[in-house]
Amino acid sequence: MPADPLPAADLLASHPESLGPVRVAALYRFTPFADIAAIKPPLAALCCAQGVKGTLLLAAEGINGTIAGTDAAIDTVLAHIRALPGCATLDVKDSRAETMPFHRMKVRLKREIVTMGQPDIDPLGDVGRYVEPGDWNALIADPDTIVIDTRNDYEVAVGSFAGAIDPKTRSFRDFPAWFREHRDQLVGDGPPPKIAMFCTGGIRCEKSTAFLKAEGLDEVYHLKGGILKYLETVPEAESLWEGECFVFDQRVAVGHGLAPGTHGLCHACRMPVSPADRASPLYVEGISCPACHDARDATQRAGYAERERQMRLAEARGQTHVGAVLPQTHADNEGHTPSS
Repeated sequence: MPADPLPAADLLASHPESLGPVRVAALYRFTPFADIAAIKPPLAALCCAQGVKGTLLLAAEGINGTIAGTDAAIDTVLAHIRALPGCATLDVKDSRAETMPFHRMKVRLKREIVTMGQPDIDPLGDVGRYVEPGDWNALIADPDTIVIDTRNDYEVAVGSFAGAIDPKTRSFRDFPAWFREHRDQLVGDGPPPKIAMFCTGGIRCEKSTAFLKAEGLDEVYHLKGGILKYLETVPEAESLWEGECFVFDQRVAVGHGLAPGTHGLCHACRMPVSPADRASPLYVEGISCPACHDARDATQRAGYAERERQMRLAEARGQTHVGAVLPQTHADNEGHTPSS
């Protein structure tokens, strides 16, 4: 009898190229940089010379980003980043893509590598306790644990852990206000509960757990490596994850084993669209989806239709149209990348 096919995570580990020739590396590191303006030019030049594309954010607090390219090119860029101050132990989450998921390379200087808007929070100081993906199920299955998804509403809609609280935030900046508003409901007057939080790649939880610690809570935990590491390492048969994980690149979402997901992107509102959304009569590729159909007028739809036509013409010529839409547009507003 033929052997059973390998689970996606095992396949990725043993034959990564089988899930796509393009290596996608999500990374972040909180470390003090004295002069980010001096770091940017050589890093950007190296990425471009290696044909690497994606986004890297630099701030005084560290580096955050996702890049894609050949295995050799990514290794070269990662070696350069690991030589930066405090980055020797940089953690990287790898996945694969069939085609390049980014249109260009951007290295940007920011105030924060993920924007929470709480200047007194120090993610290099007192943060929550890391929980390995293999230990996460036991923690969130405990009825005494409050599980909070720290991502934004459009990300949660694509998938989340069963039973997790959805703050329904539109921006990570909204998380502190949401927690303070619901603190009594979440924590109550009894002994402080265990609070477990998670995000895509772990970086938002560095700040959200530090924020909760500053708010006086001690039993605060977060998923090490985020959802991406969980989906990569935890077998699907044992997984408590439901749905797919939204990522800020052209793949839109990934599933167990970090295999490409089934979601697409609405080019009108830049929100993820599921197969069910695409079957809706309100979905017109490049023009509208169920989430935005009633919020767009005829003039706007005509503009979207022309942009879609120009994109298809550029694609037929083997070019990238300047108006091509990426979900990363959301990310740039608050420093999110697929590693967030």
